[in-house]
Amino acid sequence: MKSVECCFYPDVTDEEIRKEKEKARKLRATRWWRQKKAQGICYYCGRRFKPSELTMDHIVPLIRGGKSVKSNIVVACKECNNKKKYMLPIEWNEYINHLKEGNKLK
Repeated sequence: MKSVECCFYPDVTDEEIRKEKEKARKLRATRWWRQKKAQGICYYCGRRFKPSELTMDHIVPLIRGGKSVKSNIVVACKECNNKKKYMLPIEWNEYINHLKEGNKLK
């Protein structure tokens, strides 16, 4: 598997991350977020979960320059969220494709 070794890590200050986390906390209290969680579907794996088992994930992580806006926030199961961590979408897709290729060999 080719991996993305050259990483994109913009200069994001601790203050910028703190502000974005605060915006995310405010979004968690909105009707929009409650409706997203109520659907019970993980954005990444597509499996169904109880809303209490789902988390908020930034598609482009805050540490990689992402923002706490609706277009960058998705519902994710804890397993996917923990595996994705700070990956960009292209890195996550490579990871998933690698897993799929590994399963074909077995």
